[in-house]
Amino acid sequence: MKTIYHFCRISILMMALLVGFTVNSKAQHFPDELHFNLDWQVNAPVGYDFADKLSGWGMNFEFGYEVTDRWSLGAFANFHTNHGYVGRETIQLSPNEALTTDQQHSSFQVPFGVLASYSLYDNGYIQPYVAGKVGAMYEQNTTYLNTVSFYERPWGFYVSPEIGINIHPLKYGRFGFHVAVYYNYATNKTNLLNYQEDGKNNIGFRVGICF
Repeated sequence: MKTIYHFCRISILMMALLVGFTVNSKAQHFPDELHFNLDWQVNAPVGYDFADKLSGWGMNFEFGYEVTDRWSLGAFANFHTNHGYVGRETIQLSPNEALTTDQQHSSFQVPFGVLASYSLYDNGYIQPYVAGKVGAMYEQNTTYLNTVSFYERPWGFYVSPEIGINIHPLKYGRFGFHVAVYYNYATNKTNLLNYQEDGKNNIGFRVGICF
């Protein structure tokens, strides 16, 4: 339920930003060098077993400004939630305490920061590129038991390489479609019951619009 709440709340915020940009663009023309992406995001954790299931509960928003014909600088923010179920097991809490239960794991991630992208080719219709993003990541890792839940909210450093393509139906038009694949790593650390996280790796892809 909390996942749906987070997803809907941030999705509405990003859509409001998109509508705002669209309305403002009617009143004043955006510089041709300024561009935006709004994406649906699919994410898969790699290398650990806490909330490790593939998930489509994510969105990405970013903007960039072309400082040269090839290079753009900008900023980004996205969010994602992954889940994982752990069957009934006995957890040793201390030498004299144990807990037998099943668990539902949830990992909510919000990275944000700055980006740089390099255009590999641009004929007005397609524009493949490579990009790098650095910043910070807020995370909430939660384990739900039958009647209670435990969580931690660590912060960490975030880095992400990305390769993608912008596709414009009209030559050099503002509106188009955006597709990208990415990898990211964050230094967040968590210690929940019998689980420890020391860094977080994800791979995924994004599909959305660019304008």
